[in-house]
Amino acid sequence: MGDAFGIQIAHDPGTTAGVQQVMPGLEVIEIDTLALLEDRYREASGLLSKGGGHDHGAEFTTLDAGELTGLPGVQELLGLAEIADLGSDDQWDIIVVDCGPTADTLRTLAGPDMFLGYLERIWPKHRRIASAIGTDIRRAVLAATVEKIVSEVGTVRDLLADRDRTGVRLITEPERISAAETVRIRSALALLGMRIDAVVVNKVLPPLDPPGDLPSDDIHPAVRWYRNRRGEQLDVVASIEESMLGVTILMAQHTGPEPVGLSSLGALAYAVNADMTDTVADRNGAEQTVSVSLESGTGVDSVYAMRLHLPVVDKSSLRLARAEDDLIVGADGFRRRIRLASVLRRCTVDAAELAGDSLIVRFRPDAKVWPK
Repeated sequence: MGDAFGIQIAHDPGTTAGVQQVMPGLEVIEIDTLALLEDRYREASGLLSKGGGHDHGAEFTTLDAGELTGLPGVQELLGLAEIADLGSDDQWDIIVVDCGPTADTLRTLAGPDMFLGYLERIWPKHRRIASAIGTDIRRAVLAATVEKIVSEVGTVRDLLADRDRTGVRLITEPERISAAETVRIRSALALLGMRIDAVVVNKVLPPLDPPGDLPSDDIHPAVRWYRNRRGEQLDVVASIEESMLGVTILMAQHTGPEPVGLSSLGALAYAVNADMTDTVADRNGAEQTVSVSLESGTGVDSVYAMRLHLPVVDKSSLRLARAEDDLIVGADGFRRRIRLASVLRRCTVDAAELAGDSLIVRFRPDAKVWPK
């Protein structure tokens, strides 16, 4: 963030975030995720050391925090937890998180739900509770430490999926490859249950003055190239609008020099035809992530329908699988494990279909486990 604003953000010793006001009402925050990792490691190792040593193998407290930096997603997950903590503070009205490249960001956003899902299968909550109230002090301390982590990660997951508080704005360029990737991201965000506020198409060439009465042969080649290039860009924007119906598409005109510093960023903000709050709320508020309803029948003859908002670009990429109490859904190169509603866990999958931007999966009760 310091690079974008052209400033040096000071990080005080012993802190995990540097905060600097760049103008009244606007503060810039840089989170040091490595310092955050070391800080959380010290807390966890301090708690676990109270439980005594292990009977065999290396103790957790003998590890160095630096050894954990290679674990994929750890620093990003801690960064999200810090952002969620900032979001619970009334000091700020809006928090804008500048994310990295698409693939890295999607892995980061999927991290909390994936972590909690794996933990639940490896060490279910009822077993953690039993350990916490048991006589083995080491397991009790470990369970308490894990529950603290679960609470923090759960807060992050809930914040990301809260469509009233959290939205996504995708930034792309008027290039066909970039546009194709942006359209595919929509299905991944739908699987994560996140709301898309808008798509901003960056670096769109502004229009030139009308050519007047000059014959086309007398137009300078550079002007002709410029107009052709702008026409190609507008065609890409039109293809995005056609593929992402219901999502607000904004154009940010090319500002020339790279926007670094407050004044240049302000000019870029002005270039985006921006007051879209009402439009976004109207277009996206009605989308339900997952819903379950009884379609017909009663008892073991019932048919239940699970509807999932899923705008799939490549329908051949759709993959479905049932794994215990979860439904695994994959589309456009992204996959998520979704916990089934309690009534569906006693059912078997009967059929599935895509209807517009919705995936509908139908279930029938399993007579072997259905209540009689």
